[in-house]
Amino acid sequence: MKYLTLWLEAPLQSWGVDSRFDLRNTLDFPTKSGIFGLLLAASGDSGPQEELLARLGPCPLTVVTFRHPERTDEPSLRDFHMVGSGYDDSDKWQMLLTPKTSEGKKAVGGGAKLTYRHYLQDRKFAAVLELPDDLAERFAAALERPVYSLFLGRKCCAPTDVVGRGTFASEEEAFGVILAIAAKKGVVPVKKIVEVPLGAENSETFYDLPVRFGGHKIYRDRTIRIDPWPEEQP
Repeated sequence: MKYLTLWLEAPLQSWGVDSRFDLRNTLDFPTKSGIFGLLLAASGDSGPQEELLARLGPCPLTVVTFRHPERTDEPSLRDFHMVGSGYDDSDKWQMLLTPKTSEGKKAVGGGAKLTYRHYLQDRKFAAVLELPDDLAERFAAALERPVYSLFLGRKCCAPTDVVGRGTFASEEEAFGVILAIAAKKGVVPVKKIVEVPLGAENSETFYDLPVRFGGHKIYRDRTIRIDPWPEEQP
C-alpha cells in the first residue's frame, strides 16, 4: 500500500452531497466522491467504472483542513444562476435548451429558473488516500498529465496549485509533505477528517461513497469523524 497525496487549493471550491437542482450546498471539506471523480478525470476513466470504484471504495481517506493563523472565519459565497432564460421562443433549437415540464411542454413563464449555489472561498485542503501500489502509481502519474481537466467539486472551481504531490510509503511521510507545503503558504492545520466504523463515537454519516458514476450514479453512506488537529504531528 502507498499513500497518494493531494493538495486542493482554489479561490472557489464546492463539495456537495445532497444538492438539489435549485439549491446546491457544499460541505466544509472535500467529499470522497469528489476526490474519486477528480482522480478518474485525471486518468481518463469515464463512464460507470463500477469495478474500479469497487477497488477504490474501501481505501481509507484522510482530509486535513488549513486556515490562515490570523483568520477566524471561513468565508463562503452564495451565487445564483438563471437557467433557461434569454432564449428565443421562435427558434426551435434554442427552445431545446429551456427547462420543460415533466410532460415535455413549455413551463409557465418560459421555464426560467433561479438556482442558488454555495462555494467555499480561499480554502486549502490536503487529502491522503491509502491505495494499493498499482492504483497509487497509476493516479500519481495521471495527475502529472491529466486526460481531462481537474476541478475541485464543480467545473467553475479550477485548482490554482499542483494537485498531485506524489506517493509515499507511510502516512507520516505524506503528512510531512503536506505540512511543509502549508508552512510555505503560511497556513496551519485546523481539522482532520478521518473515516471510522459505523456507530463510532462523535461520527457523522454522509452519502458520498460512489458505487457507480456515469449517467445513473449510485452512492452509499460513509462514516467520518471530524477531529481538531492534534498538538503533536501524526
